[in-house]
This record gives sequence, C-alpha cells and structure tokens, in this order.
Amino acid sequence: MTSGWEAALAEVSSPSWSQRVRAGRDLASFADVPEAAEALVGLLLDFEDTAVTRQTAEALARVGTVAAVRLIALAVAAADDNQANWLQTGVHDALVGPDDAPDVAALCGQLARDPEEAVRRGAVEISAWADDTRC
Repeated sequence: MTSGWEAALAEVSSPSWSQRVRAGRDLASFADVPEAAEALVGLLLDFEDTAVTRQTAEALARVGTVAAVRLIALAVAAADDNQANWLQTGVHDALVGPDDAPDVAALCGQLARDPEEAVRRGAVEISAWADDTRC
C-alpha cells in the first residue's frame, strides 16, 4: 500500500496542470521528506503552468514550517522573473488568506543562517514579500 505522499508523487509528472496542482498541495505537508522536497521544488518551478507554481507556493507557505519555506527559498533563488512573480503571489495568497497566517518572516530569519547560499538569498526575498503584506 502506498502512502499519501507516494501517491501524490505519481501526479507530479502528470501532463494535467490540475493534477500537478493537487500533487503540490498534497505534498506540501511532507516538505521534510527528501523525495517530496525534490518534487515540490520541481512544481514550484513548473515551466508549463503558472497555476502550479502559485498554488504550490501557497500550500507550502500555509504549512508554515522551516522545511516548507526553505523549498520556496530554493525555488526563488532559481526562478526566472515570471516564476518569481508567481511564487510571490502564492506566498502573498497564504499570508492574506482567511486562516491564521504563518510567520513567514520569522521562518526566513531562521533560513538566513542556512548553510546553502541559494536558500539564504531566497529567504531574503521572501522576507521582503512578507513585510509587504503587513503594510
């Protein structure tokens, strides 16, 4: 029997954007599982559909763990301008949504000490986005 995250992994490479969005949402809570983390970064940088990028970023930001925000930071560091805009929109959606928003800025503060330079760079960017939503 496969676990929930293993089933979601199967949808990551689907030609259907809606299945990839579902995979991103389903995998978000498994951001600390290496196989899921790798798939999530791929979804955050989806070249075929910006909805996948946006909704995966939102799902990860809503999870609100260091592991989840770290993946967004990695994607931000590798993203082109268009992808970065959709990553920002997804994070923004999570921060202004009806639920209690996670303290993404505090998580970025922790990531500022990450050993990986790309994560530190991405965290600075995300922290600025989080500051923008408080205004």
